[in-house]
Amino acid sequence: MTHLSKHFTLDELTVTDHREFDNSPTQEEISNLQRLAQLLEQVKETLGGKPVMINSAFRSKQVNDAVGSSDKSQHRKGCAADLRVPGVTPDEVVRAVIAAGLPYDQIIREFDRWTHISIPNTEDAEPRGNALIIDKSGTRPFA
Repeated sequence: MTHLSKHFTLDELTVTDHREFDNSPTQEEISNLQRLAQLLEQVKETLGGKPVMINSAFRSKQVNDAVGSSDKSQHRKGCAADLRVPGVTPDEVVRAVIAAGLPYDQIIREFDRWTHISIPNTEDAEPRGNALIIDKSGTRPFA
């Protein structure tokens, strides 16, 4: 088991329900996943050490296409994760991350079922700090 950080493994950040497709990241994508895992550690700490369950992180082109996501998705680069925290609503996760001042690129409450969080696509880029809501009404700023 390859650990990318204290609590997050490569397997955990590449798991997919679409097992018929290869979802193996390149070395560059693994480096991005290591940076992402560091942010996930900060999220875990911010939430008092509660479990951070990864629904989806890295997605190969085939997996990304199978879930109907954009080729521009940060999941394709290993820079984004969709997560759930048992006993904490996605709204509470977003508010806690914002309040803690964590260096996220985007944080999105998606369909009030999970939280998407990402890091910049390159190590030298500054995080944008975009906070959004995506649901059946569309996309709008998180307020």
